[in-house]
Amino acid sequence: MAGMSPIFRRGSAPAPQDRLVTLIRKPGCHLCDDAQIVIEKVCGELGVPWEQKDITQDADLHDRYWEQIPVVLVDGARHTFWRVDEQRLRKALTA
Repeated sequence: MAGMSPIFRRGSAPAPQDRLVTLIRKPGCHLCDDAQIVIEKVCGELGVPWEQKDITQDADLHDRYWEQIPVVLVDGARHTFWRVDEQRLRKALTA
């Protein structure tokens, strides 16, 4: 069926490079540093963009997440907090 455009299923997961991981952290937090190492590794291997936000610079993030940092969001939804499991993050980004 040459010349036909590919069919994409509705509801299929976005490609890893179309995802976004957000690390919400604070300065001097050793768990945040550990989380960043895992995020850098997984996102680097999968080509997933990531960002970090400082909870001390954002009142809304502070109010929502202060007792949970570090917090990891995938596409804006909370994925995990305190400790980041490499396999679980990888699965969330590729499923």
